[in-house]
Order: sequence, then structure tokens, then C-alpha cells
Amino acid sequence: MLWRLFKALIVLLFLAGIGLVAYAYVGPLFFPADFAAPEQAVSQPVTLQVK
Repeated sequence: MLWRLFKALIVLLFLAGIGLVAYAYVGPLFFPADFAAPEQAVSQPVTLQVK
């Protein structure tokens, strides 16, 4: 009984891994806004101290 539960857990983890990899590859095609990097310009002054 415990062995069947362990095998089922392994199969579920394997399927979850396949689902995660599939989402990483196919996700940007269906949900492009979720995978886009935020676009924001950042500018900061830099003061260099040269001796």
C-alpha cells in the first residue's frame, strides 16, 4: 500500500515537472504579458572620486 502511494507521488511530481517545462515554452505564446519584462527607464547620476 505504501509503495503504491510512493509511486503515485513520483508520477505526480514527474507530470508537474513536465507541465512546468511546457508552460515555460508555450506560455509566452498564450500569455505574452505575463512573460514580458517591465519597461521602465532608470537613470541615476554617478559621481566618481578620482585621486
